Amino acid sequence: MPTTLAEWEAVLTAFRDEDPNGNGKKDEIPYLFSIADMDFNHLFVGAWGIASDFYNDGGTVKYGPIEPPFKDFLATMAKWYKEGLIDQDYATTDGKLKDAKVTNNQLGALSTYPGSGISRYTSLTKTSTPSFQLVGAPYPGLKAGDKVMGQYTMPFTGIGAAITTSAQHPEEIVKWLDYKYGEAGHMLFNFGIEGESYTMDNGYPKYTDLIMNNPDKLPVTQAMAKYFLASFNGPIVQDKRYIEQYFTMPEQREAQQAWSQADHSKEMPLVTLTADESSKTSSIMNDVKTYRDEMINKFIMGTEPIDNFDKFVDTIKGMGIDEAIKVRQAALDRFNQRQ
Repeated sequence: MPTTLAEWEAVLTAFRDEDPNGNGKKDEIPYLFSIADMDFNHLFVGAWGIASDFYNDGGTVKYGPIEPPFKDFLATMAKWYKEGLIDQDYATTDGKLKDAKVTNNQLGALSTYPGSGISRYTSLTKTSTPSFQLVGAPYPGLKAGDKVMGQYTMPFTGIGAAITTSAQHPEEIVKWLDYKYGEAGHMLFNFGIEGESYTMDNGYPKYTDLIMNNPDKLPVTQAMAKYFLASFNGPIVQDKRYIEQYFTMPEQREAQQAWSQADHSKEMPLVTLTADESSKTSSIMNDVKTYRDEMINKFIMGTEPIDNFDKFVDTIKGMGIDEAIKVRQAALDRFNQRQ
């Protein structure tokens, strides 16, 4: 199991060269890179102590892509891409292609979720490849023993609900939203329909085989999604008894345990921008993100030399990133004052 970037490089090289799927062809894809995954869980970039977006460095807001270590991250990913350790078509790989690469016994490593990834891909692949197994790797550091940045979800994610001024029945909508936080609504949106998707076992809501061993062979995640919201997002309180049953596989529980050991101290809390702050910086960040994503791909794929990193930083600064940092610093200061 790799724990450092050097060990990851060795593992990915073995995936590339040693024919682990045993078909006599050099068709393995060592690692499927994704900008979205990088943003979500700081994978690999977190080894340098930075994020790919805004992060909280001891009370000071910083934007990772303009920090010097981001150049080292890009150089490493570009090296891996040039050496065939990263999927050469990662930028055009959508959900269906990703599924195909995993289930076709080609992909060595990817970033995914415990439920919709580990559980789903295992159930989809076991029939054709009985030995298939996914194991959650710890967040890698630059050297052994490093505790690096990793994904952390705040108790409140910012995903809620609002009623527009054009709503024709606001009172009914409020009642519906309020229902989700009462006992009946809590059970419905976490467990579904009693006697169908769950039964009570000594006071414990236990999912039925309709969820856990779906007769239509649906993965647990998809079976759950037909009956309740707990496995994704919404204006509800997620019940811990849902997650206790969701992670049925030891691989899921072990992955969750490994990932929880990451450093979360630099994670930005859910700060709130004022209307004025939001209007000032929303267009800035839309332009910055579009440019950032385009240039990350160019740097990694080698169409833009790493030596142009300083120009990349200057361009982002010219787009107004300092103003966006200033706004988030003010929001972070307000957040900390409320503690």
